[in-house]
Amino acid sequence: MGAGHSHDHPGGNERSLKIALALTGTFLIAEVVGGVMTKSLALISDAAHMLTDTVALAIALAAIAIAKRPADKKRTFGYYRFEILAAAFNALLLFGVAIYILYEAYLRLKSPPQIESTGMFVVAVLGLIINLISMRMLSSGQSSSLNVKGAYLEVWSDLLGSVGVIADAIIIRFTGWAWVDSAIAVLIGLWVLPRTWILLKSSLNVLLEGVPDDVDLAEVEKQILATPGVKSFHDLHIWALTSGKASLTVHVVNDTAVNPEMEVLPELKQMLADKFDITHVTIQFELAPCEQADAAQHFNASPALVGSKSLAAGGN
Repeated sequence: MGAGHSHDHPGGNERSLKIALALTGTFLIAEVVGGVMTKSLALISDAAHMLTDTVALAIALAAIAIAKRPADKKRTFGYYRFEILAAAFNALLLFGVAIYILYEAYLRLKSPPQIESTGMFVVAVLGLIINLISMRMLSSGQSSSLNVKGAYLEVWSDLLGSVGVIADAIIIRFTGWAWVDSAIAVLIGLWVLPRTWILLKSSLNVLLEGVPDDVDLAEVEKQILATPGVKSFHDLHIWALTSGKASLTVHVVNDTAVNPEMEVLPELKQMLADKFDITHVTIQFELAPCEQADAAQHFNASPALVGSKSLAAGGN
């Protein structure tokens, strides 16, 4: 019987989040004042986005700090999941803001107020600049962390809001169509909703210990069976502790002619790291399938729970 373990501790994105938080928090006050003074729903909705940006950035920053805590006797996997909880919370926050904007826009479409377009334009341009800087700071980390991606999406939706407010101000200035303000707010809300759902779905997949979105389970099964010295496998599980930190456990029935720990284990670990970026691996070697193999057959939930070279050959 043998086991292989490897651990990776990715660095945080604290500096980028701190700068983005400082910029966003400072501008939030100016945008709220501007929205009230100009009576623009599009600007107020943009300020609401900016508020969620500030909260989201603060939560993301706190989550990274907590996730860096070392594993202890009570939480042997560490605190990585705090980042995913933050991402899920930010997604729910975005849902709430989008729904509120749509509701408020509906009320205002029935009775559009007078809107001061010049002040609205100035505030929106400043907001656009702030959001561009914040997005630039967060862009490098959003592809590797759901937590940072949630904060990035918050800022991205707010940037779109600023663009919409600028267009809104120009249209109102030259046409006097006050209803455009509510229409653009509706478009912003509708743009945010599907992207928020994607973020929430990805976060829930991690929390429910689903197979990571970037891991092809069928291909993992195929590559395990293709490794020399492997006769069959069962009880295969793949999940992620947090973004970019996938883990795998599996029982492997090895050929009796090989030394599994010296020959098969290094091959499997190298293959999983190189082809699937799975570096936290635990493998149990057996000369014959154990009781978990019967349990996997009983579940019949996934072909990857149990597999053998004879089964693979029969499927071709």
